[in-house]
Amino acid sequence: MNEELPQPIDGVDVAWTDARETNLANWEDRVGLHVAAYGLDAYRKDPRHVSTVVRDDLEALAPHLPGGTLDGLDVCHLQCHIGTDTVSLARAGARSVVGVDFSPAALEAASGFAAELGIAAQWVEGDVLEARSLVDRALGADRAFDVVYTSIGTVGWLHDLRAWARQVEALLRPGGILYFRDGHPFLFTLDEERAELVARYRYFSDGLALQWDDGATYVGEGVVQATRTYEWAHPISEIVMALLDAGLTLVAMDEGRTLPWRFAERMVALPGGDFAWPGGDAGVMPCTLTLVARKPT
Repeated sequence: MNEELPQPIDGVDVAWTDARETNLANWEDRVGLHVAAYGLDAYRKDPRHVSTVVRDDLEALAPHLPGGTLDGLDVCHLQCHIGTDTVSLARAGARSVVGVDFSPAALEAASGFAAELGIAAQWVEGDVLEARSLVDRALGADRAFDVVYTSIGTVGWLHDLRAWARQVEALLRPGGILYFRDGHPFLFTLDEERAELVARYRYFSDGLALQWDDGATYVGEGVVQATRTYEWAHPISEIVMALLDAGLTLVAMDEGRTLPWRFAERMVALPGGDFAWPGGDAGVMPCTLTLVARKPT
């Protein structure tokens, strides 16, 4: 363990507006690092290339789509960051794709990248907890979607999952589906620096945040200047009940054994770019949680 790094502080009572602005500064700083580290040249060289995240998600999503593909469907990607997954969804056949994110720098990068690839994506800037009204203002109140997609590194940044779920429901057409995949809530209780599986952080939510001060990002070289971030614990029950309370019907759930990023140094790299726990730990600790929920017709 690097003792020079400030240790995270749990149980921080911070206003959402303050936490959001703090997180935004951090994510603005990440953009340049991620543009350099996300392997954008692979998309430029191969018009069929899609992100490893979307590659895996499409396999899980297909049984819930008409004809088993995104062909002819309208997709809204929440918390889209620099757009690599968004353009991947377009390449997978979506009729239209809309990316929503709170970072102006990320959306500028995403817009430029999509245009370079000849993909006519649209981008909406602002807080995902206000996604419906943001889409209304930017694209018109008549815009609705067959698929709302949000995958890897999303709800832990949000304090109010019921507000999030209401936005999802409002964006979907009747019969449309939410596809959600993220790090498993129990995974995030682990001390990632230990040589064994040891829980360190809260699993259950109490409305208080976990405060981090760390210049590193999860991929690439370099550090950010705005080091502070706030995250929230959300157990499976909270995520599922938020969706049910919003009026959606849960139609599928899965707990996966691989991750598209290296959560802990001792995780092993797999062919294709994912990571897994070594040895017997692979059967002990889940890595991802996937949910598919449908809006009633």
